[in-house]
Amino acid sequence: MTATDTPRYTPLPLPDRVQQPDDQALTQAEAFLAYMRKRHSVRDFDTRPVPEAILARCIEAAGTAPSGANNQPWHFVAISDPAMKARIRAAAEEEERAFYAGGAGDEWLAALEPIGTGASKPHLTDAPWLIVVFAQRWGTRPTGERFKNYYVPESVGIATGFLIAALHHAGLVCLEHTPNPMKFLNELCGRPASEKPVMILPVGYPAAGATVPAHAKQKKPPAEILSIFAR
Repeated sequence: MTATDTPRYTPLPLPDRVQQPDDQALTQAEAFLAYMRKRHSVRDFDTRPVPEAILARCIEAAGTAPSGANNQPWHFVAISDPAMKARIRAAAEEEERAFYAGGAGDEWLAALEPIGTGASKPHLTDAPWLIVVFAQRWGTRPTGERFKNYYVPESVGIATGFLIAALHHAGLVCLEHTPNPMKFLNELCGRPASEKPVMILPVGYPAAGATVPAHAKQKKPPAEILSIFAR
């Protein structure tokens, strides 16, 4: 948060209005649904570069997300440096080997089997960019005084969803990667102890021979994810 120590409520006229007639709104909603159905979590990346400006605009879009008290408790670190990516991959694979060797438990491993994952994570070095998402557990005022952030997991989750949608809109693919623990990322990325790394997103273009697990395309039908109580 960059607000002053004593922010005041100041109402503004709604700056933007994007509302449409109901029929047009439905058409837009259906078009967006169809487009988002083309989003895929990809593990096979083309190594060709992605311009930094594209990543920056997508991250800016993520920064427009709503958040608790508008504290915006997130920070995104975009990495293309090969040495940093290699270090992240080595650390992630060390943790993943323990995970797949039994640390996860049989039930969890059985749930992952249709996804086809394993301890090897070449996408962490193949993808031209890694975006590390940090959650800011507390903020610091210019005076050095701490202040509390509110609804941090919810706020960061919304912003990450915005980011994934923005990357898709830009014609890129990504993979939601959550190795644990990830404390080494604070030092590697120069982030303070107040921040917790929660996700790594490898980002780039899909490889020519990219595949996705069939199981990942089996989405719940509307009747299982939607309840409506209408007048």
